[in-house]
Amino acid sequence: MFRDFIKNFKRKEFYHDIIESLIKALEVKDLYTKGHSDRVAKMAEDMCKELGIRGRTRETIHIAAHLHDIGKIGIPDGILNKPGNLSDDEWKKIKLHPTIGHDILGNSKELKQISKIVLHHHERWDGRGYPMGIKEKEIPIGSRIIAICDAIDAITSKRSYRDSMSWEFCRMEIEKNLSVMFDPTFGKVALKLIPLWSQELKYSRKVV
Repeated sequence: MFRDFIKNFKRKEFYHDIIESLIKALEVKDLYTKGHSDRVAKMAEDMCKELGIRGRTRETIHIAAHLHDIGKIGIPDGILNKPGNLSDDEWKKIKLHPTIGHDILGNSKELKQISKIVLHHHERWDGRGYPMGIKEKEIPIGSRIIAICDAIDAITSKRSYRDSMSWEFCRMEIEKNLSVMFDPTFGKVALKLIPLWSQELKYSRKVV
């Protein structure tokens, strides 16, 4: 039994190291990602706790949150770090990153479930998201949670081409998009947690 424990511990440690390496590889390429994946993962973990999601499912969602933007490795630097508005063609290329991420992670049997969450993290509750345009509960739970956390961090982060939006503006945007972009139940949980996040996450952002 002790040998099995050590074996599982070492396997998890190795698994964690691989994930950390993937995140670092993306951070080198995309300055915005530095800190973003950590904040999204932290928010996703908080939402899982509020929703009573435990065990392996919570761990899978947490890891997927860290890796949700890994597909941006396949997007040209000039598009990824462009300081202004994207052209239609550039935007089409950016929208490939969930599929690229899915393909990268899907090569590993261990990461299959995570790859599916990554694939769908830009789907919308109303079916107008991408890459597949699925809707409501067709979207994996983890993807629905990460979609909200990703949007919250994007709204409240300062970028080189715009200032950060206020947490009050963020709250109104999430509220406005319940049952539109976001799962209404999960969105209400996020709204409940916004006062906590506005305090905990404000020191972890850098201008990029």
